[in-house]
Amino acid sequence: MDLITIGLAAFALVIGIVAGLMFKRSADGKKIKSANQQAAILLAKAKENAALAETQARNRARNIEQLAQQTVEKETRKREQEARDVERRVREKETQLDQKIVTFETREKRLKEQEERIQVVEGKVSETLTEVKNKLEQTSNMTQDDAKKLLIDTMQDEARHDAAKIIKVIEDEAKQEAEKRAKKIISLAISRYAGEYSSERTVSVVALPSDEMKGRIIGREGRNIRALEAATGMDLIIDDTPEAVIISGFDPVRREVARLSLETLLQDGRIHPARIEEVVDKMKSGLLKSIKEDGDKAMFDLGVHGVHPEIVKLIGSLKYRTSYTQNNYTHSIEVGFLAGIMAGELGANTKVARRAGVLHDLGKALDHSIEGSHAVIGADFAKKYGETQEVIHAIRAHHEDEKPDTIIAQLVQAADALSGARPGARREMMESYVNRLEDLETIGNSFDGVLRTFAIQAGREIRVLVESEKVTDEQSIMLSRDIARKIEREMTYPGQIKVTVVRETRAVEHAR
Repeated sequence: MDLITIGLAAFALVIGIVAGLMFKRSADGKKIKSANQQAAILLAKAKENAALAETQARNRARNIEQLAQQTVEKETRKREQEARDVERRVREKETQLDQKIVTFETREKRLKEQEERIQVVEGKVSETLTEVKNKLEQTSNMTQDDAKKLLIDTMQDEARHDAAKIIKVIEDEAKQEAEKRAKKIISLAISRYAGEYSSERTVSVVALPSDEMKGRIIGREGRNIRALEAATGMDLIIDDTPEAVIISGFDPVRREVARLSLETLLQDGRIHPARIEEVVDKMKSGLLKSIKEDGDKAMFDLGVHGVHPEIVKLIGSLKYRTSYTQNNYTHSIEVGFLAGIMAGELGANTKVARRAGVLHDLGKALDHSIEGSHAVIGADFAKKYGETQEVIHAIRAHHEDEKPDTIIAQLVQAADALSGARPGARREMMESYVNRLEDLETIGNSFDGVLRTFAIQAGREIRVLVESEKVTDEQSIMLSRDIARKIEREMTYPGQIKVTVVRETRAVEHAR
C-alpha cells in the first residue's frame, strides 16, 4: 500500500512536473508572442519615427540649402556691386591721371620753352655783363678783384658804422641810468668818509738841540754812527744842514726804529755803541707792539673781527709804508670804509666789503723777496691765514691780476681808485709825472686821423682832436674805446684816465 502510495505520489509528482513544465512553456510562449507583438509595434513606431525624422531632415536640409543659396547669391551680388564700384573708381582715376598727364606734358613743354628762352636771356645777360665789366675796368682802371675788394671794404665800413651807432645808443641808455646811480653812490661814500692826508718819503729828519750833538752822534773815529747804522740798517747823513740829521733808507719800519732810537739817545745823552744797541732793541720791541696796536685799531674802527694776528700785524706795519706819498695804512682804512658804504647802498654784504677793503693792499707790507705783484702775494697770504674765498678774490682782483667777478671785488676796486685818485691824496715824482703825460699823448697820436693829443687834469684825462674829414662821429666812438684799451695794455697808473675824442668841422672865409 505504501509502495502504491509512494508510486502514485511519485507518478503524481512526475505528472505535476510535466504539467508545470507544459504550463510554463505555454506561458512562455504567450509571453514571447506578446513580446513579439510589442516588438512589432515598437518597430512600426520606430519606422514611422524614422520616416518622419528623415522627412524633417530632408526639409531642414532643403531649407538650409535654400538659405545658403540665398546668402551666396546675396554675397555674390554684393561682391559684384563692389567690383563694379571699384572698376568705376579706377576708370575715374585713370581718366583723372590721363588729364593730369596731359596737363603735365603741357607744363613740361612750357617749361622747356621757358628754359630755352631763359638760356637765351642768360647768354645775352652774360655777354652784357662781360661787356659792362670790360667797360667798367676800362673806365675805372680797376680789375674785378679790385672792385670786389672795394666792395668788401665798403661793406666793412658800413658794418663798423652801424656797430658804432648801436654802441652809442646802448652806451647812452646805460649811462643815463648807471651814471646817476654811480654818482649817487660815490658821492655818498665820499661825503660820509673824511680821511686825513699824509705824505711820507724815503727819508726822515731828526732835529738836533744843537750842532754840538753831531760830534757826539758821530763819536770817536765814527764808531757811534757806524754802530747806529749797523743796528738799524739805515744810512745817517750828517752834512752842513744845521741842527738836523737825515735818516735815509727804503725800509720804513727800520727807518722809524732808527728815528725813535736817535731821538731817545739825544734825550738820554748817553751815546756809545752798547747803549745804542740797547736802545735800538728797545725801540724795535716798542714799535712791534705799536704796529700790533695800530692793526687792532684799524680792525676795531672798521668793525672787522676774527682776523688772524699775523694779518693784523701786517696791516699795522702799513702805517710806515707809502704809495705815491700816500700812507698805505690810512689808505687801507679809507678803502675799507668806502667799500662798506657803497656795499650798503647796493644792498651787498657791508662787513665782507670792509674786510676785503682794509686787506686789499696786504701784499705791500710783505718783504720784497717774495716774487709777484702785491695783489697776488697779498691774496696768497690771506689764503694762508684762513680768509674766505670772496675776500681773497677781491684782494687778487683789485688791480686786474684776476678779473673781478663779484660785486665785492668790484666795490674794492672802485674804492681803491677813489681813495688814490681824489685830489691831494697822492703825489708823484716830477720826472715820472712828465713821462706819463708824454706817454699818454704818444698813444693818442699813434692812431690814424688824430691831429693832436693833450694830457690834462694831471694826466687823469686826455683830449684827442681828430680830422673831421677822416673820422666820422661814429668812428670817434670806436677811436675813444681803442685808445682807452691801448692805455690799459701799455701803461701803469693810479686811478683811471678819461679819454675824450673831439671832432669838429670849421668853415673859414675871409671878407675882403
